[in-house]
Amino acid sequence: MNAAGQICEQEGHHAEFSLGWGRADATIYTHKVNGLTQADLVLAAKFVGITPPQL
Repeated sequence: MNAAGQICEQEGHHAEFSLGWGRADATIYTHKVNGLTQADLVLAAKFVGITPPQL
């Protein structure tokens, strides 16, 4: 979650996050256009590389 938040800050584009048991969900959406933009797709692609920390 922290890694995703840092990526959002770097991109200047923010997702909505929700947590559940054993999972974290990110919703990426641009309300201004009522859909997805290139910035949303870039943000999602950067989230793909995040791995969970080793406990």
